[in-house]
Parts: sequence; structure tokens; C-alpha cells
Amino acid sequence: MRALHLRSTVHVQSRLMHVLRIFLISALIPAFAQTADEKDAIAAATRIFDAIAARDPEIVRSAMLPDARIYYVSDESAPSVRSVEDMAGRVASAKGAHLERFTSPPNVLIHGRIAQVWGEYEFLVDGKFNSCGVDSFSLLRTSAGWRIAAIVYAGESKGCKGR
Repeated sequence: MRALHLRSTVHVQSRLMHVLRIFLISALIPAFAQTADEKDAIAAATRIFDAIAARDPEIVRSAMLPDARIYYVSDESAPSVRSVEDMAGRVASAKGAHLERFTSPPNVLIHGRIAQVWGEYEFLVDGKFNSCGVDSFSLLRTSAGWRIAAIVYAGESKGCKGR
């Protein structure tokens, strides 16, 4: 009789844990879900990553507003600023295989026609780690969709996640 009671108790506990897991997973899904607008904003921002990998200056130009600016910040030097054309030229003349990617899902804030995409990234050259940091994209929704108005990024070579 005692063995039957023990098996019954274990079965109830097992079912309770299963229900609790389902409840927790269901509760967390909305926290990670993205709206279509958020997905579109991320896609617009990561077109720059695509341009870098493809060494395609036209992707840079099409992803950004014509008067957009790119700001680079590091602890070792004064901040620098580039135009879209400067960045397009750098992308086109890059040597080696370049890959930039977010290391985790970026944060996205949207209010009407403005969006902010912010996330930690890593940058690889010829498959080897080069740097990491934070990319911050300011976007505007235009008649053609989301376009980058500004990129501010911090470049670091130490203290990177997983490195």
C-alpha cells in the first residue's frame, strides 16, 4: 500500500511540474515575441551587416538616408564621424571576409515613425574575432520603409562576451 501511495505522489508531482513548465514557457513567449514593425526595424539595421559581408556599397546607400551619419566611439581615441558615402567606400574597399552580427537579440523601441535598434555585436575578419561592442541604430520610417538616420557604435577588443 505504501508503494502505491509513493507512486501516486510521484505521479502527481511529475504532472504538476509538467503543468508548471508549460505555464512558465507560455508566460515567457510574449516577452521574446517581436511585432512585425520590430522585425522590420531589425532587418533594416542588419542590412548594414549584409553590405559589409557582401562588400556592397549600394546596400549601404539603400539602407541609409542620404544625409545619415555614422559615429564611432572607443576608449582609446576621440569619436569619429563618417558620411554614408565614406562608409560605402570603406565597405567596397574592405580586404578579407568581414562578418558583423548581433551576439543576442537586439533591443527595439518604436514610437510612430521613429525606431531605435540597440544590441551587442561582434566583428570577424577572415573568420577570426576582431572586435565587439554595441551598435545603436536610429531609424525613420519613410514611404520606402525603415531607413537608417544614424549609427553610433562602440568598438572594443577586450571584455567581449564569450571572449
